[in-house]
Amino acid sequence: MKRIPLTVNGAELLRTELHQLKTVARPGIITAIAEARSHGDLSENADYDAATERQGFIESRIAELESKLGNAQIIDPALLDADGRCVFGATIDIEDTDAGQVLTYQIVGDDEADIKQGKISVSSPIARALIGKTAGDVVEVQAPGGVREYEILDVRYV
Repeated sequence: MKRIPLTVNGAELLRTELHQLKTVARPGIITAIAEARSHGDLSENADYDAATERQGFIESRIAELESKLGNAQIIDPALLDADGRCVFGATIDIEDTDAGQVLTYQIVGDDEADIKQGKISVSSPIARALIGKTAGDVVEVQAPGGVREYEILDVRYV
């Protein structure tokens, strides 16, 4: 199976979610199913149907997280030595040359991406344009509103 790149923080978030699902959600749904069964006829029991559907979701998510963590390639940005190039895990300051706006992004795995926290997926158009570039380079990114141009100001590994 394909290796899934994750930062140390991203892997920890997935482990925390997996732990919560196994220790809180799974036992809780087992209790809910048992209670719904005690109400009698299962063929017309909406509580039972909802609980079993929720159980299926929880079990599916547990399997997904276990698979991702099992195939994870965990990368610690602080240990990178990429000679100032934009790589997975790097934090990059860029300037939108049209708007003059300075933005800071960290390139992370698909499961970690959160634009509000400045974390962009390694598979996003902007990250793909930045990978391999260094400070001073100018990249063009195809955005929904047209082509955007960004200048790389700084690349950090934190």
